[in-house]
Amino acid sequence: MADVQFTRQLATIVSVDAVGFSRLMGQNADVAVAAFEARAAIIRETCRSFGGEIFGAAGDSFMAEFGLPARALLAALAFQKRIVELNSATPEDGRMAFRAGINTGDVIVRDLNRYGDDVNIAARLQESAPESGIVISETTFNHVQRLSIARCRDMGEKRFKNILYPVRSYLVLSAEADAASAGEESAASPRVPTMPLGALPAGPPAVAVLPFRAAGSGAEAEAMADGLAEDIIIGLSNARWLPVIARSSSFQLRDAALSDATAGLALGARYVVSGTVSLTGPSIRVRAMLEDAVEANTIWAGTFDADVEGIPSIPDEIGGEIVVALAKEVDRVEQERSFRLPVESMDTWQLIRRGRWHMGRRTHDDTELALGFFERALDRSPNSTSALNELAWWYFWRSWLRFGQPHDYEADLVQVVAYARKALAIDPHDARPHCHLGIADIMRGRPGSALRHLDAALAINPSFSFAHSAKGSAHNLLGEAAKAIPSHLQAEKLSPFDLYRFHNLGELAAAYAFTGDFDASADAAKASLELSPAYWYSGLIRVGSLFRAGREAEAAAELNAFRLRHPHFRMRRAELVPYVDPASNRFLIGNFRAAEEGLALAVQR
Repeated sequence: MADVQFTRQLATIVSVDAVGFSRLMGQNADVAVAAFEARAAIIRETCRSFGGEIFGAAGDSFMAEFGLPARALLAALAFQKRIVELNSATPEDGRMAFRAGINTGDVIVRDLNRYGDDVNIAARLQESAPESGIVISETTFNHVQRLSIARCRDMGEKRFKNILYPVRSYLVLSAEADAASAGEESAASPRVPTMPLGALPAGPPAVAVLPFRAAGSGAEAEAMADGLAEDIIIGLSNARWLPVIARSSSFQLRDAALSDATAGLALGARYVVSGTVSLTGPSIRVRAMLEDAVEANTIWAGTFDADVEGIPSIPDEIGGEIVVALAKEVDRVEQERSFRLPVESMDTWQLIRRGRWHMGRRTHDDTELALGFFERALDRSPNSTSALNELAWWYFWRSWLRFGQPHDYEADLVQVVAYARKALAIDPHDARPHCHLGIADIMRGRPGSALRHLDAALAINPSFSFAHSAKGSAHNLLGEAAKAIPSHLQAEKLSPFDLYRFHNLGELAAAYAFTGDFDASADAAKASLELSPAYWYSGLIRVGSLFRAGREAEAAAELNAFRLRHPHFRMRRAELVPYVDPASNRFLIGNFRAAEEGLALAVQR
């Protein structure tokens, strides 16, 4: 539900600035410039290797955009470590330190620039960071805290120039500072909880496929490793009795300081698939392993060799072995080889996986590059259902960012439907085109039609977390909130680290409100806002639900925060949410208005 004239997207901004640059310039300009350029090159190279795009260079500072908060923090930790090492080997008069601030939020994309309060907050956080330090916002902290990347110390709330609302921040501790502060009560540690078997989600035990590790370096090797893991996720989902954690969550754990078993528990999965990919000239070797995360033992391991042209067939072999091993392990009778992937040429396979790799990085520039790879794949293989599905998803992605720009987003939805229908005609047993048709109907205000498509998608792939979330939204729009809640909760189980969890949680908050469970609604809305504070829908629902639940002090604080974040908000935005019965819009708006009026009267008394 973006503003009409701009494209907005969730992004993580890293602001970087040199410390003492002017002082060094006054002492020796040549040495200062050389020191800056050497360290700036390290920062640029490191950011790009972790999926960042540099922008906003100005003097001795610049910024980088990342699609994933964890990758942004990992990049900052990596370049600070390298700069500290470089400075320690440099004479004192030639040393130059940097500081960094990181914030995740709603960013306006305009050509090569990025705008908005959340960009400015990153810059203000950088100014508050110590020499060689990193300070992150609470929003970034909430996205990365369970990934065990680093320890952080709560710095409390601060007010920054030209930012209307206070910002809570965290100082990221170095290994040395971490050890020194281990006994301090003020140190808050992002940590993954230890989950015994009884704490795993109810229902059949789930499997998580972690990103495979590439023995080589560079985008091609990483894209190939990711592609193999992604294909295994897609194929395992065809074993309908086996819940599979979504790629959007399991791939968040790339580079996190976790064992495979711990990563599985963090994802709520009992079983974990991991692997490595090695390229030697025209040959490839893939090693894959299946572990029981609770028992911390290996169930199955295999090595697969092929020439490069045979790469697309490898996921079938690995997936078939995993399905058979798991079927035996969980005492299931469905031991058929249900793993099924489309047969593609190596060239098409590479193009699609490279496009997916760019989409996974989530920056604006990467998503544009992804479109080119998908289009080239379709040109090469016009009947590739993989290429058709990726293009349908890409245009849905852009339509969602453009929502509020009727001509633009409707044109994108036309493309979604065209690609999905062609993919469905080629393979009616693929869940993805059914889902794409369903979400296009939701965007067009046709939730009844959407449900038919989404039910078909979930009948084929019950692990399709996005389809579960979309089905919940469709039920909400139809006024069937009690049916929406299980769908949103299932999406939470299947994708607990999804970057766009804030949207699913916002829909869950609405469903709870419609059923009269205002405490649960307020709590779900709070969880949504912790991941995307600028999401007005969750903010509006939380204010109303807190008031209806009798939590007036919290409602007053939340109303004040809402007004600070959305000073020009018009209730017309809430009226445009495409509920079938406008009474649903009036209900949510009425809760908010009641909070405004009730709290105003309380102040007068």
